Amino acid sequence: MLELLVGNMPLALLIAGLVLMGLEALSPGAHLIVIGVALVGAGLIGVLVPVALSPIILAALTLVIGVGAAYVYREFDFYGGKGTAQTSDSSSLSGATGYVTETVTAREGQVKLEEGGFSPYYSARSTGGTIEEGEEVIVLDPGGGNVLTVEALGSIGEDEIDRALAEDRSDDAADENLQSESEAETETEKSS
Repeated sequence: MLELLVGNMPLALLIAGLVLMGLEALSPGAHLIVIGVALVGAGLIGVLVPVALSPIILAALTLVIGVGAAYVYREFDFYGGKGTAQTSDSSSLSGATGYVTETVTAREGQVKLEEGGFSPYYSARSTGGTIEEGEEVIVLDPGGGNVLTVEALGSIGEDEIDRALAEDRSDDAADENLQSESEAETETEKSS
């Protein structure tokens, strides 16, 4: 049995690599593609080279091809762009914005988030009322990532921060008016 496996080692490597690459297609981001490419590469070389390669040479080929595949995988970052943060847990969805794809009510609905990770579509519920398709929403509670609690952006009123910013703007405008009045008085005094 062992002789049969050693004799068909390139074919076994090729099949195992193809299986791992198929599993990567089912579960993207699992990094099985690197090992799969290494096994497929060594298996193809072993199948195409008519001289029987020893298992040690095949192992070395697998290692070299694996290192190359890992470099390419990291360099090109096929799953989301270099430096782009992806959703790591449900709490990172809090405050994310998106739009409604299926009308959201207190019992059902679906939204698409702008920064929602690999699959940006989520089941959603509203805090009150109905949010129609196409309306922009913000995630209030990620709810463990399974069902998000959202609210329409248009229905969110002012909060303490908005009021403080508005007050600062009005204070700045009042200061500018006082400064321009004082400059006008100075100009009037100089011309007299």
